[in-house]
Amino acid sequence: MTHAIRFHRTGGPDVLQWEEVSVGKPGPGEARIRHTAVGLNFVDIYNREGVYPQPLPSGLGAEAAGVVEEVGAGVTDLGPGDRVAYGNSPLGAYSEARLIPADRLLKLPDGIDDRTAAAMMLKGLTVQYLIRQTYRVKAGDTILLHAAAGGVGLILSQWAKHLGATVIGTVSSEDKAKLARAHGCAHTVDYSREDFVARVDEITGGAKVPVVYDSVGKDTFLKSLDCLAPCGVAVLFGQSSGTVEPLNLGLLAQKGSLYVTRPTLFTYAAKRDNLVAMAQELFEVVASGAVKITVNQSYPLKDAARAHADLAARKTTGSSVLVV
Repeated sequence: MTHAIRFHRTGGPDVLQWEEVSVGKPGPGEARIRHTAVGLNFVDIYNREGVYPQPLPSGLGAEAAGVVEEVGAGVTDLGPGDRVAYGNSPLGAYSEARLIPADRLLKLPDGIDDRTAAAMMLKGLTVQYLIRQTYRVKAGDTILLHAAAGGVGLILSQWAKHLGATVIGTVSSEDKAKLARAHGCAHTVDYSREDFVARVDEITGGAKVPVVYDSVGKDTFLKSLDCLAPCGVAVLFGQSSGTVEPLNLGLLAQKGSLYVTRPTLFTYAAKRDNLVAMAQELFEVVASGAVKITVNQSYPLKDAARAHADLAARKTTGSSVLVV
């Protein structure tokens, strides 16, 4: 039998259960894939805790790599044996095998192995829309990135540096600062002992930054606004410290006609053509070596609860994968 991680109630890592599941044959427009590696992401914790409510019982995970076993009617661009990956599917990646809409699957280039692919699809596609679409980072920009030593942070720092930008990254320890600097951050700020607003002012000579990428949320968001130059953009794409309180929009005027956005990968990659174009750009920067994917932790899939506990406790750096 095939196994998968599922949860029947929301809560802590202990709600995750290793269960037998029946997969079945693919229907029209679907593919059955056997996973080799599954990506671990903070959004998985949000789903498990009920921050983003799901019908229960539910699977978990939206990012993985594997091999196509069978395709359903109407699927013409994929076939059995194809190596594929995905980063924005319906929940269910925490499984040995699954059915998935074929239009979410992307063929992997020969030079990208399965663990790297599983670690980079959701985070890499997220970085693509953040720095190429939500705010288009350009040479000469100085940008602020929170959680610079996390999975998204390490990819974003490298890619932004490759584009000619200067990255100021916030971290929670000196070890994470070293890691962030090794992956493209020109400046690091330890927010556990430094005021990142003051440091941004110092680094930029008071000019501030045109964009802040904030996945921390409650603990950083209002201070992030204070780092923005007039007409700057606050990009809130996560909330690892908790939900941001309702915002008085008058603050945006007071602080310099600022913009705030809460984007998601699911919106940017909803259309197949957009998803393919985004993935192609990601594959190119990884294949060229401009962006290196660091898989620093691996866990057996059935030990997903331990992986979640480590991620929530900020014991991980870079990307983590669940190995099938």
